[in-house]
Amino acid sequence: MRTYDNPVIGGFHPDPSVCRVGEDYYLVCSSFEYFPGVPLFHSRDLVHWRQIGNVLDRPGQLELPDGLPASAGIYAPTLRHHDGRFHLITTNVGAGGNFVVTAERPEGPWSDPVWIELDGIDPDLAWDEDGNCWVAVAGCAVARIDPASGKVLEGPHPVWSGSGMQDPEAPHLYRIGEWWYLLVAEGGTGLGHSVSIARARSPRGPFEPNPSNPVLTHRSTGSPIQCTGHADLVEAVDGTWWMVLLGTRPRGYFPSFHVLGRETFLTPVEWGEDGWPEVGPVLERHPAPAAWHPVGLPPVRDDFDAAGLAPHWISPRRRPDEAWSLEERPGWLTLRATGGSLDRAAHTFVGRRQQHHDCRFAARLDPGTGRAGLSVRLDEAHHYDIEVAGGEAAVFARVGPARQCLARREVAAGPVTLTVEIRTDRLVSPTGQEEPGLRAGGPDAIALSVDGVRLADLDGRYLSTQVAGGFTGRVVGMYVTDGTAAFDWFEYEPGTRR
Repeated sequence: MRTYDNPVIGGFHPDPSVCRVGEDYYLVCSSFEYFPGVPLFHSRDLVHWRQIGNVLDRPGQLELPDGLPASAGIYAPTLRHHDGRFHLITTNVGAGGNFVVTAERPEGPWSDPVWIELDGIDPDLAWDEDGNCWVAVAGCAVARIDPASGKVLEGPHPVWSGSGMQDPEAPHLYRIGEWWYLLVAEGGTGLGHSVSIARARSPRGPFEPNPSNPVLTHRSTGSPIQCTGHADLVEAVDGTWWMVLLGTRPRGYFPSFHVLGRETFLTPVEWGEDGWPEVGPVLERHPAPAAWHPVGLPPVRDDFDAAGLAPHWISPRRRPDEAWSLEERPGWLTLRATGGSLDRAAHTFVGRRQQHHDCRFAARLDPGTGRAGLSVRLDEAHHYDIEVAGGEAAVFARVGPARQCLARREVAAGPVTLTVEIRTDRLVSPTGQEEPGLRAGGPDAIALSVDGVRLADLDGRYLSTQVAGGFTGRVVGMYVTDGTAAFDWFEYEPGTRR
């Protein structure tokens, strides 16, 4: 039997929303404080996903001011296709509220935002048979809007408060058969996360809850997949139904830590004779959908030979044109400092999501007269860095209010190779000797090296959501905090362990 492995999109890709157009599936995720915003994926089988762009890919669409806290910004987009156009609605938390953008093609260009005069997060879009556009927001309330102007035409009407757990959010409205279904997340996005559903004859309600709610939760289970929730439904080409949802994969001893953020999972859905969906537990390995269309993944190595940056490259809050160039030194990514520290906003950083628990990434760096390096980043207060400046390589750890230099080494004046290896099997000292006390429950070890010489091994727990808080996951990449530096290549290699 053909199977697929969960997650179907690994790493910091939370709050998935999916729609089908013909035989093609499209999926978006939250991006929070990162630019460009809302990664957009394409698939032909719901399993193999390829990022084809970002919906919010220019500053005019996405304002993320330097004062915006980590884990604010773009929350919970919903993607739908209606009347020949793609529509996306989302919330810019801390910088404007709810808005809609549209496009004829998923690759764009996407329109400028139309701001919606409606409070609440996690907005959804649905159309009735008369062409009326309905928005549901966390709470859960429903309003009829004009998506072209952003005006609220009716409501908002409180329609359901969930089954009694905290934070009824992530609502999605669907017209399926003779019913309108309202799918919500409850219990918070942590270990109590769950999915519940209600139905009515009209989007105005009244909604009756499924007596078997929640239809999905992994709370109080021993599953390696936790925090399951924030789901969306899609009918496949063959008539089967599927659910995309977020979940986490904690590692380490109690209380365990998830470092990759909330990831995108896929699980089958059956409809019972009573008209309610039935969802089993989300497994690490499932029987695959009937179709099977492998697609390309982000390249292991980027030699910076293309005309622009690939869509998986992201930066905190902004990426001004003056901060980067692929033309200044052909075949190299040149970065120019816009801030003096990774500990504060407005720095120059170009990275990609860590998508595997075990992985290795490296870059060839010509620091010139600048100060530059590689970083494993969760936010401004939680990151590990290996950087080169003035003929010296150094490793720094920022954890909460503390910042410390952990190692230094002289290096050649020319280009150097910086490497970061992340492993879940053990923690070892720079001398290679086992030090069991270092493990003490951490999810992984992060080793930082220059030209093949390991300078430090650090406990990965301090770059986890359980320590730092927030809604994102690790992002690994290149930075410069003084002057100008250039990177010849960057490579990311998954490890053999999942």
